[in-house]
Amino acid sequence: MLKKIVIGADHLGKNLKDEIKEHLESRGIEVMDVGVSDDSQVDYPDVGKTLAKKVQDSEFERGILVCGTGAGMAIVANKFSGVRAVCVNDAYTAERSIASNNAQIITFGALITGTPNAIMYTDIWLKNNFQSERSGKKVDKINQLDN
Repeated sequence: MLKKIVIGADHLGKNLKDEIKEHLESRGIEVMDVGVSDDSQVDYPDVGKTLAKKVQDSEFERGILVCGTGAGMAIVANKFSGVRAVCVNDAYTAERSIASNNAQIITFGALITGTPNAIMYTDIWLKNNFQSERSGKKVDKINQLDN
């Protein structure tokens, strides 16, 4: 299990982010929160780029982003070379996002995914690892698209 993770959200995702953060900390995981800290409106690309850059620069192995749908944050994170983000709405996608796609970032839609499910999906994602023997060639092809 990872010992530290980075997390961020826009104003729509703040409450879900805080719930996930509390859960992770209760399990002994150090969490760096890159915002937001109140309900003031913020544009999700601003938070998404801050977090994705930390993953891209290898400051953190994995990160979680939350906005209204999760889609916007995934789009932002995927703009960073070498970073793979998946919007997770079910347990199977949570598992396969890391096992098959080696996604370092998962995103959630606070207006779509309730806290219990988001926590469950986070735990599934964190307990699984990339299956490089089966999917390494495919992820290499994805990485080549960065060039």
